[in-house]
Amino acid sequence: MAKKASTTKAKPKTKRSLIIVESPAKAKTITKYLGRKYKMMASVGHLRDLPKSRFGVDIEKDFQPEYIVIKGKGKILTSIKKAAKEADQVFLAPDPDREGEAIAWHIAEELKPINPNIHRVLFNEITKKAVKEAVTHPSEINMDLVNAQQARRVLDRIVGYKISPLLWEKVRRGLSAGRVQSVAVLIICEREKEVLAFVPEEYWSIDATLLGKTPPPFVARLIQKGGEPLKIHNAEESEALTAQLQNASYTITKVEKKERKRNPTPPFITSRMQQEAARKLHFTPKKTMMLAQQLYEGIEIAKEGAVGLISYMRTDSVRISPDFQSESLSWIGGKYGQNYVPDTPNLYKSKKSAQEGHEAIRPTGIDREPELLRADLSHDQFLLYQLIWNRYVASQMRPAIFDVTRVDISAEDLTLRVTGSILKFPGFTIVYSEGKDSNPNASQEPSDAESSLPELSVGDSLTLQQLDPKQHFTQPPPRYNEALLIHDLEDKGIGRPSTYAAIISTIQDRKYVEKREGRFYPTDLGDTVNNLLTENFPGVINVEFTAQMEQALDEVEEGGKDWIESIQKFYDPFAKNLEKAQTEMRDVKREEEPTDIICDKCQKNMVIKWGRFGRFLACPGYPECKNTKEFVEKEGEIKIIAKEIETDIVCKKCGKPMVNKTGRFGRFLACSGYPECKHTEPISLGVKCPEKDCGGDLTEKRSKKGKTFYACGNYPDCKFALWDRPVARPCPQCNTPLMVEKYDRNKGTTVRCRIKECGYVEAEQELRQSA
Repeated sequence: MAKKASTTKAKPKTKRSLIIVESPAKAKTITKYLGRKYKMMASVGHLRDLPKSRFGVDIEKDFQPEYIVIKGKGKILTSIKKAAKEADQVFLAPDPDREGEAIAWHIAEELKPINPNIHRVLFNEITKKAVKEAVTHPSEINMDLVNAQQARRVLDRIVGYKISPLLWEKVRRGLSAGRVQSVAVLIICEREKEVLAFVPEEYWSIDATLLGKTPPPFVARLIQKGGEPLKIHNAEESEALTAQLQNASYTITKVEKKERKRNPTPPFITSRMQQEAARKLHFTPKKTMMLAQQLYEGIEIAKEGAVGLISYMRTDSVRISPDFQSESLSWIGGKYGQNYVPDTPNLYKSKKSAQEGHEAIRPTGIDREPELLRADLSHDQFLLYQLIWNRYVASQMRPAIFDVTRVDISAEDLTLRVTGSILKFPGFTIVYSEGKDSNPNASQEPSDAESSLPELSVGDSLTLQQLDPKQHFTQPPPRYNEALLIHDLEDKGIGRPSTYAAIISTIQDRKYVEKREGRFYPTDLGDTVNNLLTENFPGVINVEFTAQMEQALDEVEEGGKDWIESIQKFYDPFAKNLEKAQTEMRDVKREEEPTDIICDKCQKNMVIKWGRFGRFLACPGYPECKNTKEFVEKEGEIKIIAKEIETDIVCKKCGKPMVNKTGRFGRFLACSGYPECKHTEPISLGVKCPEKDCGGDLTEKRSKKGKTFYACGNYPDCKFALWDRPVARPCPQCNTPLMVEKYDRNKGTTVRCRIKECGYVEAEQELRQSA
C-alpha cells in the first residue's frame, strides 16, 4: 500500500536582526549580550570614502563628494548586503561620534535598496545593560553629525590635493600639507623661534636657614625690600643684600594659618587622558588611543569572557550618569570609609562645545579594580586602565585638606617668607594625583609643598645659621612634548581631541618634526615647508583662521550651520592664495645657497641644495663633478659629517680595510676598495643571536620608516628581530639567554627581560634587594 504524502508544512525560518559594528572585537563582546536572535557583522572601519587616485570633490556643484567602495572592502560589503537581505531589520552600531555616524550613513546608503528597515543604535559603553537598552530604543542617523564629518573630509581633501602637488614641485615628491597638521607644525616652528631667540636674564635668590625657640631649623627666602617685591639682578646686588642679612636681627612679624583644600580633578576627557598618559606613562597619543579602543571594545576576562572595561574614549564631556555615580559613591564608602564620600556628589562643568549626550571616560564597573584584572590585561593595557580607574574614583571623593602656615620675617627693611604645609586629610590623594609639566621659570617664592615648621609666633626672635645666595638664569619657554602640544592645540581651538593622536603621528611620519629626549624639534624640511605655506597661504594656514573653522564645523554638528556654506568660507580665500602661490612660491628644489666649503675633487665652492633626505652640500660642477657631503649647521657654522670611517676589520674578499658607512637602512661595513670590491657586512653588536643553532651576530638596522631595530646578521635564514637594544646576558629570573635595554624618562635606561610575561627589571630588582 502506497504511503500518503505528508501534508505538514515546514515552519518558516525565523529571520534574525542584523547588527553591524565597525570592529570585530566589538562584535565579539556584543554577541555575548544579545544571543542568537541577532547576527553580528563588522565593517572593519569605513566601507566608502573619497577615491585615492583622483580629487573626488566637485567644487562647481557645491563641493559634492564622490564616494566609492574602498579597495579591499568589496567582499565585506557583499557579505553585509547578503545578510541584510535575509534580516528582518538592520541595526547600525558604529561608535557614537562623527566618524561612527558617517560609517553608519555610508552603510545605510548601500543597504536602503535591499532592506529599508534600518535603525541607528548608540551605546556609551559595551555592557549588557547599555547594549540591550540601545537595541530596545533605537534612533535615526544624525545627518548633522554626518555633514560635519563630510565637511571635514572635503576640506582635508581640498588642502591635501591642491597644496601637496605644489610642494612636490617646489620642494620634493611625497610631501603633504593638511588643514590642521600644517598649523600644528607652525606652532612647533614658532616655539622653536622663541627658544632660539631667547636671551637668558640673570637673577639671584637668597635663602636663610633660621632657628626659632624650638628645633628644627627651617629655610626662609628673601622676597621684599622696603615692603616692595624684590628682584636681585646680579652678584653685586646679591653680595650687598647678603652682607646686610649677615648683620641683621630676625623677628617674626606675621604668622598666618589657614586650612586649604585641594579639589580632585574631573574624570578624563579624551585630551586630558592623552596628556596624562604622556606625562605619567610616556605613551604617545596614538598608543593611548589604541589601548583605550581595546579596553572599550572588550577584553577577555577570566570567568566573564569578553568585557568592555571603559566607556567610550572619544569624548569632551565630564558628565557621569547619576546611576553610575550613585553606585560609585556606595562602593567608595565601603572601600575607603564614609569620610571619603562627599556630602553631595561631585559635579564638573564641561566646555560649552561638549556633547553632553556622552559621558566622561570611566570604568564600566567600579568594582573592577585594576589589580583584579592585571592577569587578563597586557602590561600597557593595565597601566592605562589603572590610570583611568584611579582618575575616575578620585574624581568622586572628598578634597584633600592641608593646614598651611605662612610666616613673614623682618630683617631691618628686608622681608623673608617661609611656608609650611601639612596634610590633614588625604581625601582623593590616596588614590590619585594629577601629573604636572615642569615650569622652568617657576616663582622664586617657596611653594606650598608639604613641609613642617616648628611652633612660631609673632615677635619671636630667630637665630641665623646660614645664608645661601644662588645664581639663576631665566629659561626659554619649553619645547613641546605630547602633553604640552595637546594642551596648546586644545587651548587654541586647533583640531579636536579625537584628531590629536593622528595629527601628532602624521607630522612625525612626514619628517616635519622629530622627537629628541621627549621634545619636538622642527626638522629642516618642516621649517622650510612651514615657511612656504605661511608665506603663500597666510589667510588659511594660521591659528586664528583654523580655530574659526573648527568652531564653524562644530556649529554644523549642532545643526546651526550649513556644511556647504562653511566650506565655501574656507575655499574663497584659499583659492586666491593657491592661484598666487602657483606662480610666486619659492622653488626650493632648484635653489642653491653658496658656501665657503671647497669641493675636494674640483676645488669649486660647494652649495647647499635640497634633496630627498633634506639639505646637503653639492658641487656646482654637476654633472661633471658629482661630489656631495652631508652636514650639520650649528650657530651658523657648517660642519661636514664624515661619510666613511675606517675600521680595523679586514675585507674577507680582498683583504682591504672595511669602512663604516651609513645607507638608507642604517650603518653598515663596506670594503674601502669599492667599486672594484663590493663586499658589505652588517655591523655586529657583539651579541649572539639567541635562536637555537643559529650562531649569527645581532646587528643594528633601520626600518623603511627610519626606526632603529636589531636583527640577526644571518637574515633571511634567521628572522630574529627586536626593537629594543639587546644585552648579552641571561635573565636571572626566567633564564632566557638575552635581556634588553629600555629607556624611561623617570628611571633612565633600565635592563630588563625581553620576555614581557617574565617582567624582570634589573634596576627594580636591585632596589628590592637593597630594601
